Amino acid sequence: MTKPLFPDQLRSLIPLNSLSPRQLRSLREQLVPRPLLAGDLLFDSEVATGSSYFLLAGALSMRSADGDLQQLVAGSPESCHAFGTGGRLSQVRALTDSSVLMIDSAQLNRLLAWHQAHADLLLVLSSSGELSDWLEELLENPLFARVPSENVRDMLAKLEPIELPAGHVLLREGDPGDCCYFVQRGGVQVMVGLGSDRQMVAELGVGACFGEEALLTDRPRNATVTLLEDTCVLRLARQDFIDLLKAPVVAELDFEQASELNAGGAQWLDVRLLEEYQRGHALQALNMPLHLLRLKSRLLDRDRVYLCYCDSGKRSANAVFILTQLGFTACSLRHGVDGLSAQDYAALLCEQGNGYLARSGGRTERSG
Repeated sequence: MTKPLFPDQLRSLIPLNSLSPRQLRSLREQLVPRPLLAGDLLFDSEVATGSSYFLLAGALSMRSADGDLQQLVAGSPESCHAFGTGGRLSQVRALTDSSVLMIDSAQLNRLLAWHQAHADLLLVLSSSGELSDWLEELLENPLFARVPSENVRDMLAKLEPIELPAGHVLLREGDPGDCCYFVQRGGVQVMVGLGSDRQMVAELGVGACFGEEALLTDRPRNATVTLLEDTCVLRLARQDFIDLLKAPVVAELDFEQASELNAGGAQWLDVRLLEEYQRGHALQALNMPLHLLRLKSRLLDRDRVYLCYCDSGKRSANAVFILTQLGFTACSLRHGVDGLSAQDYAALLCEQGNGYLARSGGRTERSG
């Protein structure tokens, strides 16, 4: 059986190469190369797999929605980027014996949006001297894969630190759940069952979250948690935990609505990675990757409307929330560029190269 690829084997694949090691581990089962024999069909318009593909070896024949044929050859600059089963490709077939990666698009987009949003949060916390090892571990917790970074920022102010001695029983199986905890320092032991049926199921260290399942399911505690050593835990009340999981509401527009605003003076804002932007971007679009957006926002004009876009719409939704919090007017392209028809995709991403830069005072200039 083929083994999963290691992170250093993914360093040329965009945007997989921007994910953290922990995030790549969450994709481990999908990072197994899939062989194709010459002539094998990878997908066609009859089968919408919801996957993103990367060509590792060989060559593919790609038929567009309007019938045009092109080739994708492994090792070429174009092969470093993901392609998928959206409206722009109707069929992909192996020209030679080939190898591809097949990644769930929804999961990849969630990880990508969260990683870049957290990069922004970590940068802010680091600049203010608030960043610590436990917080970095905390932000890598799978619980936060679906949580907007601004919600996390609000949550940090609501955490209540509690110092407890080794041996203290913090949670008891069967008790009602009114809060959850994060380990800031020390460690805890998780036990299930009572009496002779009792058994240890986990030991949790710095950054771990526990007690959240009772809040998610509204059921009694399903385990007993005891401190292994003198430990500092951070308590989060039930309502604050529920607020943490609430997605922010952002303004979304379809392509026609966004184009009308752009014609009236609104500015396209591409929040993807630079490599994605250079491959194709909207006319005169600024590039401010999500993880740098807060830092670069000082260059934007508060009197202008910004039309944010990315691949799936997830990163742009985060961008709109951040900009709105900072006092800007911004909207997100609904479902991102992946949701566009082939015609609208070509109309939007009509420029290539380095593109445009924002300067102080809201000025825009060509970078190359």
